[in-house]
Amino acid sequence: MRTPRFLKETASFALLIMQIAYGADSARAQAGTPPQTQVQQPGQTGVAGLPNQPTQSAKEAQAAASNPSGLNWDDIKAKFEAGNPTLQADALNVQEMKAQEITAYLRPNPQFTMTQDGTQIAPRSGVWQPLRGTYLVPNVNYLHERQGKRELRLESAQQGTQIAASQHADLERTLLFNLRSQFVATLQAKAILALTKEELDYYDHLIQISRLRWQKGDIAQIDFDRIELQRVQYESDLETAIVNLRQAKIVLLQLLNDKTPVEKFDIKGDFDFTSQLQTVEAFQQIAVDNRPDLKAAYQSVQQAFTNHRLAVANGSTDPTYGAWYTYNSSNNNPNGIQTLGLSVQIPLRIFDRNQGEKARTEIDIAKNKRQEDATNAQVFADVDSAYVQVDSTLNLLRPYKSHYLDQATRVRDTVTYAYQRGGGLLSLICSMRRTTFALWSWPISNSSVLI
Repeated sequence: MRTPRFLKETASFALLIMQIAYGADSARAQAGTPPQTQVQQPGQTGVAGLPNQPTQSAKEAQAAASNPSGLNWDDIKAKFEAGNPTLQADALNVQEMKAQEITAYLRPNPQFTMTQDGTQIAPRSGVWQPLRGTYLVPNVNYLHERQGKRELRLESAQQGTQIAASQHADLERTLLFNLRSQFVATLQAKAILALTKEELDYYDHLIQISRLRWQKGDIAQIDFDRIELQRVQYESDLETAIVNLRQAKIVLLQLLNDKTPVEKFDIKGDFDFTSQLQTVEAFQQIAVDNRPDLKAAYQSVQQAFTNHRLAVANGSTDPTYGAWYTYNSSNNNPNGIQTLGLSVQIPLRIFDRNQGEKARTEIDIAKNKRQEDATNAQVFADVDSAYVQVDSTLNLLRPYKSHYLDQATRVRDTVTYAYQRGGGLLSLICSMRRTTFALWSWPISNSSVLI
């Protein structure tokens, strides 16, 4: 009957642990030599004189992300607001809407007309004096707008400017979120690069131990070659980390519209997360009070009401007042050489040509109300979805940081201690090194939403 594979692996691992716990001291006792206390070299810490991992790597990774020579978040944000072309172009759109307020509040211009009359065009009774009776009539007309049409146009234009400003604020919010995410991603890439360098240095120490064992005849040449060949994986991780950091900086420079060379550009920041989280109701209230897209939806409803009032006002008749002056006028009063005339023109509203606009603006009110409801529902959905994601990430990060990482470190250090004394398997050490690296880098990659 064949023993299942997992039972063999379990038994092998149990024997390995026993060897780690008792093997070295038992061997010394049988040989009659007392256990020797290992003297650590300067600059060496931890088990077997190796760097203390991953606690030291974690601190160095965070220190690398907090480079004092780089730009902090406030500097990045200021450069973004001053140089991002998308944000600047949208800000000009708000200024355009502001300029339209001037056009909306303009008064109608008066109309001037010059009329000539009284010129004799044919002789009568043998008398022909063509210019003697000619006179000029200057005429001025002015359209008077009733029911506050001009004020309603101005109000609608001002509300349009408010909507454009809210939409600009929402665009800025979205772009700042992308900028913040890329800023954190760059800090993450810096931390992973520092951690990867530490991993490579640590493995180089393992190679040194293996070289000593090979020179003493404790392992074969082929085993030592395999150990050295595994270094290429750590070198590959290092090159990947270098490329990822460079790409993260390129994207960040693109958002800033900055032409600084990548090699001369750097950032700094506190690369950590907090496990404290407010209630979802508190975040919902913050979103309702501050989300500019929700504010823009509400302002669109108010503008729709104003446009409907303007459509009703546009359906009213606007009289046109006129006045003219004549000299040497032809009338029944022989003494009426200088005369003044007045006129009023009132359109006859037999057919209401503004019914369609009234109906359209009334429907537009209902449409904007529905859009406001949809935006409000979207805000609550965004908050709920983000809250669940953050809460789930925190639930995973807490045990990783408080338990699993330390546990993986202890197992790795124990196996390393055994390997240095001739026991243990290097493949298991490498496996635990990769596990420890993953346990540390996983919180790095999942904490960006919390920073």
